[in-house]
Amino acid sequence: MLDQIKNLSYQMRLFGIHAACDRRAQEAVSQQLHPLDFLRLILEDELLSRKDRASKMLTTRAKFRFTADLEDWDMSMDRGISRQKIRELSSLGFLHNKENILLLGKTGEGKTHLAIAIGKRFCQEGHKTLFLPVNFFFEEISAARTSGKYLPYLKAIIKTEVVILDDFGLRNYTHEEATSLMDLLEERYQKGIVILTSQVNPEGWMKLFEDPVIAEAIVDRLLHPSQKIILKADRSYRENLGKKENLESQKGGQNK
Repeated sequence: MLDQIKNLSYQMRLFGIHAACDRRAQEAVSQQLHPLDFLRLILEDELLSRKDRASKMLTTRAKFRFTADLEDWDMSMDRGISRQKIRELSSLGFLHNKENILLLGKTGEGKTHLAIAIGKRFCQEGHKTLFLPVNFFFEEISAARTSGKYLPYLKAIIKTEVVILDDFGLRNYTHEEATSLMDLLEERYQKGIVILTSQVNPEGWMKLFEDPVIAEAIVDRLLHPSQKIILKADRSYRENLGKKENLESQKGGQNK
């Protein structure tokens, strides 16, 4: 009978039930579970399995530069962000309020790490997310324009719930780049959110663009509404993270 259930669940692509039915059947017998309790448990297994598969798929499609988790954010040093704020970000409430997240600070202070960790949290909760280094985004836009695929490329990004724009403001932007960014922000306004990392404070963003009218519109779409988080530390987050990884690697080597 159990083999039949496993075969049927596999054929129906109920992979969570397929993987858990042996264990759940043993529990049902040993704990004398009511049939409805058994049914609830295997359905919960299926739901968790589907959520896990969806999370992995969304994480892959997000194209993160590396992997990071909010739970692993290093609180051993003052980074300008509290545990309470990390918990608040983890709850993802700002998505429902359609608030952008602006992560500001000098190079190496963990802006990209934090942005990716938040992005991964979105993937875990089933939200489509895309990581876009700003310079790469403009290269992709240029290639899409050349090949006549500008609108399809832009529409694909517009449909994404969460867009991470990494390293905004590393250079000045052309009129064409500003127009493309404005197209993206305008179509996504109050529909999805942007998580943006930058070494430049918002007060300096206007100077990045040639046209002051477009510049004002871009800055307005990014700032309203938004939460601004300024990361700061005496020592580089990237440097500190590297030291921790080296230390853990050395410990692992000693234990072998």
